[in-house]
Amino acid sequence: MADDTLLLVDGSSFLYRAFHALPDLRNSEGEPTGAVYGMVGMLRRLRSDSKLGGGATHGAMVFDAPGKTFRDDWYPQYKANRAPMPEDLVRQIPVIHEIVRAMGWPLLMIEGIEADDVIGTLAARAHEKGMRTIIATGDKDLTQLVSDHVTLVNTMTPRGGPPERLDREAVIEKFGVAPERIVDWLSLVGDTVDNVPGVEKVGPKTAVKWLEQYGSLDGLIEHADAIGGVVGENLRKSIDWLATARKLVTVKTDCDLSADVKSIEESLPLEHEREDELRALFRHYGFRSWLRELEAGEEGPDAAGGGGNPGAPRPRPAVAAGSRVGIAHDVAPQAADAGIATRYEMVATDAELDAWLARIEGAALTAIDTETTSLDPMAAELVGISLSVEPGVGCYIPVAHSYAGVPAQLSREHVLARMRAWIENPGKRKVGQNLKYDAHVLENHGVVLAGIEHDTLLESYVLEAHRPHDMDSLARRHLGRETIPYEKVAGKGASQIGFEQVALDQATRYSAEDAEVTMHLHRTLYPRISAEPTLERIYRQIEVPTSVVLQRMERHGVLIDADLLAAQSEELGREVMALEAKAHEAAGQPFNLNSPKQLGEILFERLGLPVVKKTPGGAPSTDEGVLEQLAEEYPLPRIVLDYRGLAKLKSTYTDKLPRMVNARTGRVHTSYSQAVAVTGRLASSDPNLQNIPVRTPQGRRIREAFIAPPGCQLVSADYSQIELRIMAHISGDESLLHAFAKGLDVHRATAAEIFSVKVDEVSAEQRRYAKVINFGLIYGMSAFGLAAALGIERDAAKNYIQTYFERYPSVRRYMDETRELAREQGYVETVFGRRLWLAEIRSPSGPRRQAAERAAINAPMQGTAADLIKLAMIAVHDWIAAERLASRLIMQVHDELVLEVPHAEVDAVREGLHRLMAGVAQLRVPLEVEVGAGPNWERAH
Repeated sequence: MADDTLLLVDGSSFLYRAFHALPDLRNSEGEPTGAVYGMVGMLRRLRSDSKLGGGATHGAMVFDAPGKTFRDDWYPQYKANRAPMPEDLVRQIPVIHEIVRAMGWPLLMIEGIEADDVIGTLAARAHEKGMRTIIATGDKDLTQLVSDHVTLVNTMTPRGGPPERLDREAVIEKFGVAPERIVDWLSLVGDTVDNVPGVEKVGPKTAVKWLEQYGSLDGLIEHADAIGGVVGENLRKSIDWLATARKLVTVKTDCDLSADVKSIEESLPLEHEREDELRALFRHYGFRSWLRELEAGEEGPDAAGGGGNPGAPRPRPAVAAGSRVGIAHDVAPQAADAGIATRYEMVATDAELDAWLARIEGAALTAIDTETTSLDPMAAELVGISLSVEPGVGCYIPVAHSYAGVPAQLSREHVLARMRAWIENPGKRKVGQNLKYDAHVLENHGVVLAGIEHDTLLESYVLEAHRPHDMDSLARRHLGRETIPYEKVAGKGASQIGFEQVALDQATRYSAEDAEVTMHLHRTLYPRISAEPTLERIYRQIEVPTSVVLQRMERHGVLIDADLLAAQSEELGREVMALEAKAHEAAGQPFNLNSPKQLGEILFERLGLPVVKKTPGGAPSTDEGVLEQLAEEYPLPRIVLDYRGLAKLKSTYTDKLPRMVNARTGRVHTSYSQAVAVTGRLASSDPNLQNIPVRTPQGRRIREAFIAPPGCQLVSADYSQIELRIMAHISGDESLLHAFAKGLDVHRATAAEIFSVKVDEVSAEQRRYAKVINFGLIYGMSAFGLAAALGIERDAAKNYIQTYFERYPSVRRYMDETRELAREQGYVETVFGRRLWLAEIRSPSGPRRQAAERAAINAPMQGTAADLIKLAMIAVHDWIAAERLASRLIMQVHDELVLEVPHAEVDAVREGLHRLMAGVAQLRVPLEVEVGAGPNWERAH
């Protein structure tokens, strides 16, 4: 067995780490899955990566068994500080055991013997047989086993860093001592995880220094009288204890395992995965990427390291199809899982088209989907249309497939001419999955989609905004159906073909399924929405109409001044170069400002700046937060931050925006996504118009390049202090309500309350403090955060917060009640009833749970603001249409609407915007709207 390898996994070490490292993942039945997912990803990575454990012939996953071990007899306080295992983790352990075995791993859990000692004993046995041992662990105790024939690996590194591999030299580099001295080192520093005390006030550096000087713990004890100071006294006081400490931290390598392991060869062979068992387990627990790999019979991203969060959409294919655009598909089997018999037809003749036209003309609701040539909705060309009027039945009408030997198909022009009346008829109700995209595709060919009644993407978003909304996930979650993956018909990677090259028989199965599953989903999801009036209002009166408005905004686009951006880009380039030169001067030598490694060397080695935090790999971090902290005292970090900010503006906006102008329209067309943020806020992409900075002169100048065409102005309308007004409404606090009702400066009013002065005596500095407090508290800011934001002592910040809550007691009551409500039901609601789900609100991880509690306080404000701006968009859009104005909505950014308005309509639009936006809802405080106009966005804002 000289060429064999034994791969041992310290399951007890990784169990908690997987549980706490991942979000509170759950399957469709609400069962916790995070620890299971982390463990499976780690095991697959170990067996697939030759540098970690791939190629091992034997192995085992080793867990601690319940109950006491011999160490408890030696030291009753051993591990006594450990909290009870979280209930959600307890629930996952049987699942982990089941999946581990199904993956072909022997599982060891030996009563009375700790996992470390089982691993140590097996490693010793393997050495006797001439085998190499790899131990997967995150436990430093096991580094004492490292030798020429034992290596440690750690795949669960902090923040997803590269796997750690520890041989003898790496142990010395990491801990400062060789593996054979780890026991002595641990005895001195102690092991807080296992509640083994070390020598008081002795840390790793002192322990290393002593062991280097005296060779071993025994040598140190012999010279204990020579150690001066407090640490010397502490060492001498600990001498009697150190023998016990050394025994507790020493991993035993001679345990009797004969009852469980007859021999490594016989008891611990690594076997092939039992695919049928894994398929059922992965399907039940929602691990769709791994399920896809099993179905496809090949390794994929999860096998290489747990790639892809279960519940997150997969990467886009190079060319998408229809309203699955942007979503790659997961699982191969066709959709018979839920017991539905499917009948899909290809429409290739006029007679067949007539039959389907008659069917959809008489249907109360029809599902429609398009297949296309591109992900870009403004550039996509129609390849085919699919239809369905009932679950189980669908058709595909190919119109532009082009490959050698393609069968006859109806032409695109002919089909659109025949279908135009139905497509453009608002009385013929349609349902789709992301119909905003299909509307663009059809309009690219001169056909305007009307009658949009339902959208399954939005139905899912209203029901459960915190979950994925792609069609494949919805079908799996709500219908128990596995849909055909896009790669199954078009291939993947560099060899992926366009949908126009997909064979018609495959295209029909794939495309007709799109429409048919959409209909099935609608009949499943919409009854749940209509059963709850508040959800139905969000869906019917906000989300569906918003989608229509967004499509018109995207279609119209916005005009930019490319020449102005080019000039700004040149100027930014000069400023960036000047900052680079300034940074080199401050550093005393040239270096690459874009290289974290070189920057770290300059900051922390050459200049000797303090290390604030480290990267997962152990290097000093140079991230933005670190640089901001260092910039308070040192010049170079501030220069680097300024450099990064300007370089990003240049690359993201001034360089890129002119290249994004559509050749056909001469405008930039952003894409707005509704089903992204759980709060209901819209997201903008390609380009992202919501991230252009407004607090810097350079950012504001970029807004100057968004211009009105000749004969027009841009008009901007922005809600004023909307989240504070919503806080006043929700909390009902009398002082806040009074301030807004009287039209007072709310920050000045707050300052008067906090500093106990008259409103007209509030200083500018006091108002600034109050503004930070007002906005900070609605985002859940702590005393620590407030102190940092204001540059004051934490005790002072704590006093400000206490005084604020004394003056505004209903705000404190709202916050306390909201946290409790969120814990009880898992979500909070906006004023209009939108549900804002908080996946981590019951997380066993304190920081994650606290973050969710902060989100629970702020989400109703953000969510209500999102609802208000959507209602405003709808009202303004409908008013413009009713008045037959030439004005057009062109942008929505946070709480702001931007319109392109002919000069003759500016006064009417300004008045209309103020009236409509202020009147979309009746809150306990007035909604204030600021309206401006100008030749460009910056001047209008």
